Amino acid sequence: MILLKLIRESFLFAYDALRQNKLRTMLSLLGVTIGIFTIIAVSSAVDTLRNNLQKSVDKLGSNSIYVQKWPWVGEDNFPWWKYMQRPVPKLRDFEQLSRRSQTAKALSYEISIDNRTVKYESHTVDGAQIDAVSHDHDKTWNFNFQDGRYFTDIESRTGAPVTIIGADIAEALFPGGTGVGKQIKIMGRKVTIIGVFTKEGKDMLGITSDNEILLPLNFAKNVIDIENEKYNPQIVVRGKDNLSDVEVESEVRGLMRSIRSIRPGGEDNFSLNKSTILTNQLDQLFGIINKGGFIIGFFSVLVGGFGIANIMFVSVKERTNIIGIQKSLGAKNYFILLQFLIEAVALCLMGGLIGLFIVYLGTFAVKAVADIQVVLDAGNVIYGIGISVTIGVLSGIIPAYFASKLDPVEAIRTN
Repeated sequence: MILLKLIRESFLFAYDALRQNKLRTMLSLLGVTIGIFTIIAVSSAVDTLRNNLQKSVDKLGSNSIYVQKWPWVGEDNFPWWKYMQRPVPKLRDFEQLSRRSQTAKALSYEISIDNRTVKYESHTVDGAQIDAVSHDHDKTWNFNFQDGRYFTDIESRTGAPVTIIGADIAEALFPGGTGVGKQIKIMGRKVTIIGVFTKEGKDMLGITSDNEILLPLNFAKNVIDIENEKYNPQIVVRGKDNLSDVEVESEVRGLMRSIRSIRPGGEDNFSLNKSTILTNQLDQLFGIINKGGFIIGFFSVLVGGFGIANIMFVSVKERTNIIGIQKSLGAKNYFILLQFLIEAVALCLMGGLIGLFIVYLGTFAVKAVADIQVVLDAGNVIYGIGISVTIGVLSGIIPAYFASKLDPVEAIRTN
């Protein structure tokens, strides 16, 4: 009960200091507020980016390997001239991998044709992304349908004139209605729509099916050269669920070297990309951003801490005679010390809570402007409160110690 009364009195003293010296106290709290805001805002931004990145990685598949000509991440002194001479993945590579792989759950051969115009009656869509894929594409990528279905095995093998379109294309070509069963013209050929992807929106990596038109690979094979480099051919290998990406990558590398007759010690003429390459690179970037935000916030909080310490020294000076009366009535040194220490913590908590409140309001602003759900979890809130309490203890301990050591007789005489 004594401790609770002490805490109550200390908060009342803090409130009284804030009320009587509004400008002085608010200027001192400003440093703490800015510091907590910076640290928590940066942490929340990094958490939000990481969360969105994870959604992108989930689409790519955590144990999927992408056999491509170019690596996703460049090294120092990037030897682009070597990569220029590499062959693109061929159908023969895909067929051999499909026949020989023991770790693959599914494989697909895929090409991309950018920025095509699609029409239906008076409606037109520019910049559509046309992809042609082998049958097991639905097993190597994660997607859902809002209407219709995926290709049947017969449609994929025979190259039937069928297609699946993204939600944005469906809305533009068939406003207010469904596109399933309708015919559109693609690459000079009429194709029938059999499905519409669920609307996704763009993720952090720019991956979305909203503007995609998906065709069977064997249909595209009759229209264009699907092994041409300008269509960015790739082989996607989805590993079995009980295997790690490292195990799948190791087998695919060995098989590709064998298929392309690369001698022992010879350099690979292909790249094996996977989602962890991106996450590792971005984790390093997030780490740097986190450190930068913490350093900026730390110095702001430090300045605020000096301001709080200054307030506490002034407060001790103004209440010296009250301290003397308290000690003469039997108040222990620790009582006086805790009184001023809790007051310093209370002031810092005010600044910290203001900073957290600003971050909280910022989450709504970002959601309204950019339609991004900012992650502000309990961990970040506890982190901010913990820093506020720590700064309060550090900035208040010395003034509180001096107050506790005052001689009661000398303190009472002080005006």
